Amino acid sequence: MRRSSAQVAVAVLLASAVVVVGPAAALPVSAGLAPTPPMGWNSWNRFGCDIGEQMVRETADVLVESGMRDAGYTYLNLDDCWMAAERDGQGRLVPDPAKFPDGLKPVADYVHARGLKFGVYADAGAKTCAGYPGSSGHEQVDARSFAEWGVDYLKYDNCNNDGSPAAERYGKMGRALRESGRPIVFAICEWGHERPWEGWGRRVGGHLWRTTRDIADSWASWTALLDLQVGLEEHSGPNGWNDPDMLEVGNGGMADHEDRAHFTMWALVNAPLIAGNDLRVMDEATKDILLDPDVIAVDQDWGGRQGHRLRDDGEQEVWLKPMSDGSAAVVLLNRGTSEREMAVTVEAIGLPSAAKYRVLDLWTNEETETADEVRARVPGHSVVALRIWLI
Repeated sequence: MRRSSAQVAVAVLLASAVVVVGPAAALPVSAGLAPTPPMGWNSWNRFGCDIGEQMVRETADVLVESGMRDAGYTYLNLDDCWMAAERDGQGRLVPDPAKFPDGLKPVADYVHARGLKFGVYADAGAKTCAGYPGSSGHEQVDARSFAEWGVDYLKYDNCNNDGSPAAERYGKMGRALRESGRPIVFAICEWGHERPWEGWGRRVGGHLWRTTRDIADSWASWTALLDLQVGLEEHSGPNGWNDPDMLEVGNGGMADHEDRAHFTMWALVNAPLIAGNDLRVMDEATKDILLDPDVIAVDQDWGGRQGHRLRDDGEQEVWLKPMSDGSAAVVLLNRGTSEREMAVTVEAIGLPSAAKYRVLDLWTNEETETADEVRARVPGHSVVALRIWLI
């Protein structure tokens, strides 16, 4: 879409009217590997430790065949339990031979051959959360192994650590990854205990950092994690993203409208969009949610401004994200169980006065015009997601 002079003016106004990426964004990061929030798939939410080579290959195929790869879901990430119970005689991690009989290099090659990237899991303690060998004291050798195998993404967890400062423990792996010679996205899964978003996450080379405990497949879980994103807006931006944990869309614990709300809010706060369902058996409703191009565009907007809560009326909330083309993404979130009428004025959104505004409903694709406000009836546990342009 071409930008009119009015749209350019709106972009400038919105940039000055809302919280933007603050000084933390100027801290050093590793080579710009995550200019937008990473998108992909992770094994943990659906499979836990029940993983293996065949499942990975089938998931890689579905990422391509379903259109997810082309929509931006490029990372296929193994979580905990991929390694054997003991290191080898040289102190190296060994892929579990029962799950990955040929090792991880052929698996990574298969993933790469399909235009995807490959990720693994490790832990900044003596043991992983599931009790497998941790990487504390083995950072250099493990980073070299990851590079040799063709790993593109490392999720680094926080279980069974020695109590030393997280910045020190994660800093050791960050240095080892940089010295490995391979560009690897570094996902800091420290659960937000020592506030990595305040600077040390970027300083140790992190590209994203967990701000929360683990998510569960329920409305109560993800909305509680959403609340923890309030006030963190200034610490998120290109190459350094707040991460409220992976998606639960399609795992069966929520209705489709609740999954849709979950996905919408993750996009509005620039969360990494890491699917966690069994892609091989997902239904059309789940596929439609994960592939919605208008909602994905909100998450992947090049300016990288994290959305924030504009208004809190108890069970009804209004959220705003300024977009780089001068438009505004607005979400009316109804946390209650009954339908409610909700509205917000364009003045409150931060758009300048104009005769008309174009309004796109991101889920129904219905376009309307308004002169002063947007108003909608929002069902319980649902959202209405809008994008508004000055005409």
